Amino acid sequence: MSLDKIDKQLLSLLQNDGTLSLNDLAERVNLTTTPCWKRLKKLEDEGYIEKRVALLSAEKLDLSFIAFVQLKTSDHSEGWYHHFVTTVSDFPEVMEFYRMAGEYDYMMKVVVKDMKCFDEFYKRLVNSVKGLSNVTSTFAMEPIKYTTALPIGEC
Repeated sequence: MSLDKIDKQLLSLLQNDGTLSLNDLAERVNLTTTPCWKRLKKLEDEGYIEKRVALLSAEKLDLSFIAFVQLKTSDHSEGWYHHFVTTVSDFPEVMEFYRMAGEYDYMMKVVVKDMKCFDEFYKRLVNSVKGLSNVTSTFAMEPIKYTTALPIGEC
């Protein structure tokens, strides 16, 4: 499926406000509700819209301690990788998790209440996964920009 201007407008509107009603969306893209609904359904069926969620305030929930954890391993076997990915993916504190190119093999973003909670997370991580040769953490002092909106229509 190739996205046209209206599809991109719908996606942009939804990612900025997932509570917009079908009527509001249709009006903003100059469609009636039925063709708008069909487009939304197709965007969902094609996987452009993965899910609709509420974004919560980490600060209000006392979860504003952010750590970026970089990891190296000497074991690159398929079995180790599968165990590692499964284990890390089960940690609710891990908000993002990437396999990297460069100096470190993996990087994750971890969100917890405070340093004590991070230390508990760290101990569970290193005790759950053998074969980590280096685990380095850096901590965010201040969030400068945070968005979940993808740059639709940009280069």
